[in-house]
Amino acid sequence: MELFEFLIMKYGYIAIVLILMGGIVGLPIPDEVLLTLIGYYTYLGKMSYFLAILSAFIGSAIGITISYFLGAKLGLPFLMKYGPRFHISHKKIEYTQQLFHKYGPVLLFIGYFIPGIRHITGYLSGISKYRLVKFALFAYTGAFTWVFIFIALGHELGNKWFIVEKYFLKFSIYLFIILLLVVLFLIIRYKTQPSSKNIEKK
Repeated sequence: MELFEFLIMKYGYIAIVLILMGGIVGLPIPDEVLLTLIGYYTYLGKMSYFLAILSAFIGSAIGITISYFLGAKLGLPFLMKYGPRFHISHKKIEYTQQLFHKYGPVLLFIGYFIPGIRHITGYLSGISKYRLVKFALFAYTGAFTWVFIFIALGHELGNKWFIVEKYFLKFSIYLFIILLLVVLFLIIRYKTQPSSKNIEKK
């Protein structure tokens, strides 16, 4: 973590872009803790709140886009072969693949909040031949939401920013389940609502 702090203090927003890009592609980087630390720097006035969010979003978006094109070009064998080198185990790949087949776009959006899952969804989107527009819609909105929440947390927590490391990683799976249930509820509710055209006909 000290290395990332040094890089951000020395190279600023460029470092944020590159570190987040590497983290999403699969490098072992404590992304949530890093984002919260960046939020803390905005609290101290060392960084611009707007530019911090923008650079973190750009890095995350570039990272997951690289994953998408690698998945589309090289397929599942590439992920299975090289994933473990980046701490992406075969078990995690198979588990995420099952979730992806069921929930696809939903997982692209909320997968950022689950360590390990966000590193795979971009690859699976490419492997599944998702249309780039559809992929971008869910992946980029998810990236912005994730980045905004953790930088905002660091900003609001101030000197207590480090508690995110202590509690979030411990309870992340429960957050994932809650987010998944909420999104599924909204989808089901949307699909079961009568359309305005049907109401007019009646």
